[in-house]
Amino acid sequence: MDERHFVQLLENLLLPDTEKVKAATASLNKTYYTSPASVSALIHILVSNDNGQLRQLAAVESRKLVSKHWAAVPEGDKAQIRQSLLQSTLSEEQSLARHSKARVVAAIASVDLPDGQWTDLPNILQQASTSQEARHREVGIYIIYTLLETMPDMFQENIGAMLGLFEKTVQDPESSEVRINTMLALSEITMILDADEDEKSLKAFQATIPHMVRILQQSIEAGDDEHTMQAFEIFNRLLSYEPAFLNAHFGDLMQLMIDISSNTDVEDEARSQAISFLMQAVRYRKMKVQALRIGEQMTIKSMKIVTELDEGGMEEEDITPARSALGLLDIMAQSLPPSQVVVPLLKTLGQFVQNSNPDYRRAGVLALGMCVEGAPDFISSQIKEVLPMVLHLLEDPESRVRSAALNGVARLADDLAEDMGKEHERLLPALIKTFDMAVNGLQGPSAEQNLGIVRATCLAVDSLIEGLEPEDASKYVAELMPRLSPFITHSDSKVQIASVGAVGSVASAAEKSFMPYFEQTMRTLGQYVNIKDSEDELELRGFVCDSLGKIATAVGAEPFQPFVVALMQASEEALHLDHPRLRETSYILWSVLSKVYGEAFAPYLEGVIKGLIECMKQDETEEEVKLGKEAEDLIGQEVIIAGKKIKVASAGDDDDDDAIDEDDEDADWDDLGAVTAIAMEKEIAVEVVGEVLSNTGGKALPYFQSCLEEVFPLIEHTYEGVRKAAICSIWRSYASLFVLTEAGEGGKPKWQPGLPLNVPVSADVEKLGQLVMTATLSIWHNEIDRSTVTEINRNVAATFKTCGPAILMPSVGEKPSVQQITEVLVDLLMKKHPCQLDMDDEQDPDMQEESSEYDWLVIETGMEVVTCLASALGPDFGGLWQIFEKLIVKYTSGQDRQERSAAVGTIAECIGNMGPAVTPYTARLMTILLKRLGDEDLETRSNAAYGTGLLCLKSDNEKEILSNYNTILAKLEPLLHDKQGARLLDNSAGCVARMIQRHPDRVPLDDVLPVLVKLLPLREDYEENTAVFEMIVAMYQANQPIMQGLTPQILPILQQVLGPPEEQLDDETRSKVVQLVQYLGGQ
Repeated sequence: MDERHFVQLLENLLLPDTEKVKAATASLNKTYYTSPASVSALIHILVSNDNGQLRQLAAVESRKLVSKHWAAVPEGDKAQIRQSLLQSTLSEEQSLARHSKARVVAAIASVDLPDGQWTDLPNILQQASTSQEARHREVGIYIIYTLLETMPDMFQENIGAMLGLFEKTVQDPESSEVRINTMLALSEITMILDADEDEKSLKAFQATIPHMVRILQQSIEAGDDEHTMQAFEIFNRLLSYEPAFLNAHFGDLMQLMIDISSNTDVEDEARSQAISFLMQAVRYRKMKVQALRIGEQMTIKSMKIVTELDEGGMEEEDITPARSALGLLDIMAQSLPPSQVVVPLLKTLGQFVQNSNPDYRRAGVLALGMCVEGAPDFISSQIKEVLPMVLHLLEDPESRVRSAALNGVARLADDLAEDMGKEHERLLPALIKTFDMAVNGLQGPSAEQNLGIVRATCLAVDSLIEGLEPEDASKYVAELMPRLSPFITHSDSKVQIASVGAVGSVASAAEKSFMPYFEQTMRTLGQYVNIKDSEDELELRGFVCDSLGKIATAVGAEPFQPFVVALMQASEEALHLDHPRLRETSYILWSVLSKVYGEAFAPYLEGVIKGLIECMKQDETEEEVKLGKEAEDLIGQEVIIAGKKIKVASAGDDDDDDAIDEDDEDADWDDLGAVTAIAMEKEIAVEVVGEVLSNTGGKALPYFQSCLEEVFPLIEHTYEGVRKAAICSIWRSYASLFVLTEAGEGGKPKWQPGLPLNVPVSADVEKLGQLVMTATLSIWHNEIDRSTVTEINRNVAATFKTCGPAILMPSVGEKPSVQQITEVLVDLLMKKHPCQLDMDDEQDPDMQEESSEYDWLVIETGMEVVTCLASALGPDFGGLWQIFEKLIVKYTSGQDRQERSAAVGTIAECIGNMGPAVTPYTARLMTILLKRLGDEDLETRSNAAYGTGLLCLKSDNEKEILSNYNTILAKLEPLLHDKQGARLLDNSAGCVARMIQRHPDRVPLDDVLPVLVKLLPLREDYEENTAVFEMIVAMYQANQPIMQGLTPQILPILQQVLGPPEEQLDDETRSKVVQLVQYLGGQ
């Protein structure tokens, strides 16, 4: 071959001339890379050329070609090449060049060694690794590392010897390079070390962890950024591997990372890496972290780190310790129990809020905001203590503190809509005052900060006002709209977006009260519906689209009708503007409009379904991408990014004949971002499919099959967001079809509890039910994402409640569906479902008592499935209760009020749903319910009263029931006078009514009825009206004298319950009350 020409072509690849690079690439591929001689030539350049860049290129190219051509290189040349390459590698002074050559050595070895060639290499590497010369040790260990990476099975029989070697080299007294290379090798040997079968090797590996820790510490102290990042990366990898590798030192490692993260003398990048380790540990080893009881320490130290936040605050995207600490607080709140995160945060919050340093005041409210999503119920219980602090900070003299307080209001309102909505009289005037002060300062020296406050206030109003009842929201429309509207046309696009969002939410909350501002708002927003000349314009267009959807919901179908055609055209155009967020807003708009217009949305269905199906069909096949040096730790791995499986190759690893891809590395990361966008977009589209099909009634039937054919395969998508959306969509579609085809009088589905079915269903419903149940059971048993399991639970429960037992009919696999569902629910209630388990199989029994609110949600929704399964099966559920009883009863005595309340509520609903089948369980359930009637928690007492009444009504164990009547009445008596909670009074009234209904002769009516009537009308739990008024009607039918004497008090109550709100009475009870009014009126 023409060596000079060959070298010249390689040199051309390094030129900043695209055309010359393309020409050289084509020539190399066609003329040289098809020949084995190219390998010899490249290695010759690698070991002898003076140009460092050319040697580096030759290393990459030769490594790529070795797998293709090495076997064909003449045997006489191979020995000389091996020798010169090894010698050159051992003598190479530059670290990067040594590594490149070492990887070529490993590539040749991966071909030779399986063929029984280069048999002396292992001894050569052993000698190099224990050489007196540090450089030789560096090379020897690095080559072993690369061999472990590429052909680990070669070391399977020699793990003990390798660990013995690494135990020495990880403590190398002279070379940090040897030490870090040993860490790399140790991280790879875990791939072949069987922790269960090879305890000796496991202990040998564990013994190296303290040395690895010292390497990390030394690298940080020496300011060696490269080795520091490598060491962090290795610890992060080990965290995701077999838990046994780190278990012996896990607590010490966590403490080390806490100390590094909070040490301000350490470089920010290293601190952020330490926090990243803590985040991954909390997410994937939460039970282990919980058992260490370090949550409080991590919380308080994170709050302190947040005080370092720069002037950019939350807006900047750079990774810093302060921003990372906020992320850690978020994950801890979601993963650890409130006692370890939110409780210490709230205890410390006052000190931060009252601190004279504004950075502490800002950090306190930002930390609170980050934790509310993970523990909304607990923070809700403390809202009266939290809110005054937030209101105080809204008037802080420092604009950055006010901005953080506004962020806190928005986050609290997002997750505590009802609680924050109740405080509107304090919050909204405060927001308006803050807004006005900022607007007045827009012309002054602090204009930029004030504009930020305007934007933050818009975002806070956006979140807060949607939690208000329409009658409350309507009070603020006249104050908010004149303030918000001018900023829709502001020159700053971020301010525009915030004001547009706030206007939409004001409309959504105020409903008909928004009408005076409707026409003008539509004219203002209308000018942005078709903008598309820049990224900012497309972003704004998307938010305008969202806001218009909210306005449509607020004003209703008729007023909005003139705008629908233009808006639908714009939304369909948006699908082709190459902007994922804009496509998502189109899908969401379609969902909203389908709900507003129902079957009248039919003219748009064809285009809508076409767009959604095209989105769901987007290709997500496996790809291989090339990344640069920044991602070399991922080389050879498959990573999943938002649902797309990608195999990461080095810049030179390639099996085709193309030369190294010279594309800019940033473009590769942009491609990964696009993959993320596809999966996120698909999630929205899948969810919208279910909503459109259910919103448009019979008009959607022609599209069911084509839509569901695309949705079903996505149930096993690698991205949990798509899985959740797909599950939700198929269950909604089933419920929609059931309601359409099985509706009885009044449009309600006609079904009766129990199996086999008492009311048969259509063939279409049966077929879809089989598909839905099969798909669900295929993932429900083994799903590891807790939010996906929670979503399955919710959908299954809702469908049982609406559609009854029909979907339980088909058997999926060898076991009946009911049995398989029961097995899943048992696992959930026992906290043994895969989504509830740590990576570590060894769970700490002491930690089972506490859980994060997200973890509890999985169990609570599992209880909902039990309740609704009882509804679908009716008396047939009696046998299953024997399986569930102990599992649910244990939660009735839990430390957490939520657990007790949910468990008692589940027991009550199951009693009501299974009816007389509860009889064998009467004594045990009565004991539990009577105890909980005295619970300190209001909600638990309410549920206990509800359950006690149902047990008295439904059970046929008359002896047990009657023997407890006096005890029940004695426990209820103080509750009937308790003014703390409307629901407790309602449930107590319902309980007494059921007791009277079942055994009127065993209740002192002259004492009880007057007290009961004073509690009417019921104020919150309207379902109890059925029991109360059925009893009252029965008393009148029996001419009960005490009840007749109460008629003057009863008549106005009857008028009240027949008036608004309509949901006070169901249809059947309303009819009975009307007849009673007519009867009393005729007297």
